[in-house]
Amino acid sequence: MRRALILGGTGMIGRATARHLVKAGWQVDVTGRDPAHMPSDLADAGARFVAADRADAAALQRALGEGVDLLVDCVCFTAADARTLLPLAAHATSTALISSKAVYVDAKGNHANSDTPPDYAGAISEDQPTLPPGDMDYQSREGYGPNKVAAELVALESGLPISVLRPSRVHGVGSERPREWVFVKRALDRRSVLLLGDAGAGVVHPTAAVNIAALIETVAAKPGSRILNSADPDAPSALEISRIIAKRLGHTWDEVLLDGRAPVDLGRTPWDSKHPVVLDTSASVALSYVPVGDYAATVADEVDWLVNAGRTGDPEGILPDPQDPFFLPFLDYAAEDAYLAERS
Repeated sequence: MRRALILGGTGMIGRATARHLVKAGWQVDVTGRDPAHMPSDLADAGARFVAADRADAAALQRALGEGVDLLVDCVCFTAADARTLLPLAAHATSTALISSKAVYVDAKGNHANSDTPPDYAGAISEDQPTLPPGDMDYQSREGYGPNKVAAELVALESGLPISVLRPSRVHGVGSERPREWVFVKRALDRRSVLLLGDAGAGVVHPTAAVNIAALIETVAAKPGSRILNSADPDAPSALEISRIIAKRLGHTWDEVLLDGRAPVDLGRTPWDSKHPVVLDTSASVALSYVPVGDYAATVADEVDWLVNAGRTGDPEGILPDPQDPFFLPFLDYAAEDAYLAERS
């Protein structure tokens, strides 16, 4: 039986990958710090939890044992993390390292976390320029991308068969920041009107965790040192995403598509973008990668997961805090109602 070890395997991408591989007949071990985060369905299916902190090289080596067919690193954020990965990858037939589209810069040096929105002038391929490598706080807005670049360089310069995967706006069951909540909550609250800034035209390519899992299985079968974009086969706009989620929930609302005359902070969504951000995934497809499904098909489980939590009182504590500053601008009902009242 083929064996896989997933570092950070209890998170959204790790869970999706473990489920995908177990279903395909792999023996799967996942590492994490808290066994309570191990999904019961994975344990029931035969996946094994191994307590190991990502920074504990000795614990990771024990989890690896004599080697694996596939090593997946879902929590590699810095060059130091990548250097810890290399001795493990040396004993893996194939390794997948999860990076991010946040590494890319446009012709003016703007990127996903810059004050000025990037304009990539078309679909982003893997040879698009990236930020310079950095070693600042990787959890900061300024440090996330540069640290990912530094981690990528350590991995790729090793000469080991490590595939660096660059996803965008990952969605799926187990998300710690489920962007789809901005529309799911509106449906649960029975909001009758949906306001969308810029007419909901913003596009930032989503990536289903289950599609990342399928790509990981692809690179497991074809080891190599490479960079691959990972994204859903379609790139829906914010308006299209709102309609997909409303349809899934059987909810209807009146759409108010705002233009430049409306307040700039009204009708915001997590997919707002002055210029489309779309990943070219042709290199992944060339490896015979087949996505699990498009956005509508792959987001369904996450939507159902969120709805179930919302309707059952959220006993597992998966829903965003009502005061989470990330979500507050997207769910400002008072501002919306005031604007609608002025128009009536």
